[in-house]
Amino acid sequence: MQGTVGELGEFGLIRELTARLEPTPAVDLGPGDDAAVVKAPDGRVVATTDVLIEGRHFRRDWSTAYDVGRKSAAQNLADVAAMGAVPTAILLGFVAPADLPATWATELMDGLRDECKVAGAAVVGGDVVRGDAVTLAITALGDLQGRRPVLRSGAQVGDVVAVTGWLGWSAAGLTVLQRGFRSPRAFVEAHRRPEPPYHAGPAAADLGATSMVDVSDGLVADLGHVAAASGVDIDLRAADFDVPAQMADIGQAVGVDPLLWVLSGGEDHAIVATFPKSVQLPARWRVVGEVVRTARPGRGGRVTVDGAPWERVGGWDHFAAE
Repeated sequence: MQGTVGELGEFGLIRELTARLEPTPAVDLGPGDDAAVVKAPDGRVVATTDVLIEGRHFRRDWSTAYDVGRKSAAQNLADVAAMGAVPTAILLGFVAPADLPATWATELMDGLRDECKVAGAAVVGGDVVRGDAVTLAITALGDLQGRRPVLRSGAQVGDVVAVTGWLGWSAAGLTVLQRGFRSPRAFVEAHRRPEPPYHAGPAAADLGATSMVDVSDGLVADLGHVAAASGVDIDLRAADFDVPAQMADIGQAVGVDPLLWVLSGGEDHAIVATFPKSVQLPARWRVVGEVVRTARPGRGGRVTVDGAPWERVGGWDHFAAE
């Protein structure tokens, strides 16, 4: 496609974007009307939203438009799965400068559509607006299918902590990109296009998970939210984490302990949950710690590693000092 989104105009751009979409059985009415209609057989809708800003959450010189689409959909759909729900739909708010190539916009939509396919969801609508920088606002919806939502506040003393999905791969890939390299490719691609284990969320709910969260800001940081909400502490065992040899090689090359990426790196969107010890977990889950009684009654929220506080930098806070 030639030209820019400005040359296409608002309604021409909408036509190009929506023409690339496909419905799913959960969609009664897709784009084209004042609002979409998505089935909610459960009677409840799980909803979440994120905003991604160029230069803050993605760079066009590091990631293609297709990569950005896949990643922006993934991080929202993972939040739905981490509640124990099945993703059904996403909506896109798209801010773009008039001189943005039209192909960038259509490739973005291709990425959104294809990531939704992986999760069994669909893009059902949204809005486009002219602005100074590319900005995406993604809203994701999901269906609990009769399950109780798995909250952050349900962890119990004695539960095991288990994780499924990648940990530290995105952070290692980001470090590689920041140093001007594009390989090892597997880690760079993990940063550009995370692969959340969507089906593990509802499956964990069915297994009896007491709490659950996706790892978006770093494992220690996200488990800190679980611990605080549940009024408990959590202790992780460093030896139980998998550090691939290639990740260790990257760490050695750049002078970083790869365990820092595993415990504090975000954007892999692995799923971490707590389970009663009696639950027989499938092989995809790795037990990495346990829920313990808090040393601060009435508060909780401390995450330790091998019994000691995790003092190293990690986790993401949008309003922390740069």
